[in-house]
Amino acid sequence: MKTSRYFPRRILFAALLLSLFSADILAQEDETSAAENDQWTFLIEPYILFPNMKGTVGLGILPDAPIDANTNDIFGNLKMGFMLNLEASNDTWAVGSDFIYMNLSRGVESGVLIDSGDISAKQFAWEIMGLRRVAPWLEVGLGGLLNSINAGVDLNLNAIGGGTTPQSRSLTKTWFDPMVITRVRSAAGEKFIYQFRGEIGGFGIGSDFAWQIQAYAGYRFSKLFQVTGGYRIISLDYTSGSGSDRFMYDVDTSGPVIRLGFNF
Repeated sequence: MKTSRYFPRRILFAALLLSLFSADILAQEDETSAAENDQWTFLIEPYILFPNMKGTVGLGILPDAPIDANTNDIFGNLKMGFMLNLEASNDTWAVGSDFIYMNLSRGVESGVLIDSGDISAKQFAWEIMGLRRVAPWLEVGLGGLLNSINAGVDLNLNAIGGGTTPQSRSLTKTWFDPMVITRVRSAAGEKFIYQFRGEIGGFGIGSDFAWQIQAYAGYRFSKLFQVTGGYRIISLDYTSGSGSDRFMYDVDTSGPVIRLGFNF
């Protein structure tokens, strides 16, 4: 009888120990999973943009100069270029920085006012972003785009009585555009990778309006190395100053992109 009295207690005691042991294992698994989700990965991604540029540049009181240049034109007149994307991310957050520098020159199209001429531009763009994952495939956030352009125009203007009159002007302008960003992307670690990213900004703070679209797809060959390709459009509509200090840059830059990614 004594044995039968204490037998249920032993079962309860054993069950309690088992439940505590199981809870400890589950807690350790949750901590491990949380640690994995909080682990940051880093991407270094140099890339090449094969640009086409179309739009208008205006400097001072000179007539606005139209730009319509394809990839061959730009690379034929490119003196220097550098493009690099950096990103750090975990399961919830992503922060990144994108650099573009181009130093190029290009002849302008002739027209009623312009007989011939050249336009040169040193363009630096630096974008930073912070995104939060709100779904396994969707991230939203904010960014900032710093633009600095040194533009020079040398024009031969058509004179009323015939002949041409040479005119030249150069200006450097730097401005900041706040950006709202949405990105759809593949899950981390997948072999086939893709992303679609859209941005709008400026809002009169810097540019009157700025927008950007990027779409890429590619393959991750190893934990370290990946290759993606796609298309990118950058549109800036910026105007400041008046008279001799007027600066107007309303240009769309677009073209195919090849990116080489290194993951750490």
